[in-house]
Amino acid sequence: MEGFEKLDLHGVKNIITVASGKGGVGKSTVSANLAIALARNGYKTALVDADIFGPSIPRMFGIEDAHPEVIRDGEKEVMIPIEKYGVKIMSIGFFVKTSQGLVWRGPMAANALTQLFENTQWGDIDYMIIDFPPGTSDIQLTTLQKLTLNGALLVTTPQEIALNDARKAASLFNNKDLGVPIMGVIENMSWFTPNQHPDEKYYIFGQGGGERLAKELGVPLIGQIPLIAEVGEAADKGLSIYSQSNKSAVDAFDGIIDSLFSQK
Repeated sequence: MEGFEKLDLHGVKNIITVASGKGGVGKSTVSANLAIALARNGYKTALVDADIFGPSIPRMFGIEDAHPEVIRDGEKEVMIPIEKYGVKIMSIGFFVKTSQGLVWRGPMAANALTQLFENTQWGDIDYMIIDFPPGTSDIQLTTLQKLTLNGALLVTTPQEIALNDARKAASLFNNKDLGVPIMGVIENMSWFTPNQHPDEKYYIFGQGGGERLAKELGVPLIGQIPLIAEVGEAADKGLSIYSQSNKSAVDAFDGIIDSLFSQK
């Protein structure tokens, strides 16, 4: 993307954003567990919570009370990211109370996000995952303008209303002036399987939506994540999917990692 001065995130090799046009599809859950899965596979991983107005990553990692250390690096002060599960994490949520709503205009939020990227001492990172807020506004545009992204992953649930919003997000990345490749579609809440009946699948949000969207966009469907009550309960407790007895979500995320690297 020409005409914009890029941030130099020294040591960060690959940057992937996780996006959706709609809230409530589990995008932050996907971002968090994708980052953890990468770290478990031996990659040096970072996760940036780009949802300035509704940061949820600190809660999902159980680090809401954490405060990044600030040190001096040459002439400027930099923040040390909080690390958990092998992932280096930065979020505006570390600097505001959970009950405090930010009343900021778009440029202020975009400037705060830029500082999270630029004023953090990341070190050597193989993969930086960016958890986008829903929509296509200042936060997304600032990130696309300021960073050189390797690609974007679109998260959707199977129903049509979620697909419509995911299409809007796709149009942002496909914009000729922005030009970020869409690496694939991840369908969340694909089906529900009761613990007592592990061979049964109930498609409570419909079926085939993620596959249709991927086909429309000409990209692969790189993962389908089942709806598991344990996943939401674990996130509320700051636990990852790898702490759960139900291994179907683990299998789904390991499959996503395999699909991503098979594209290389």
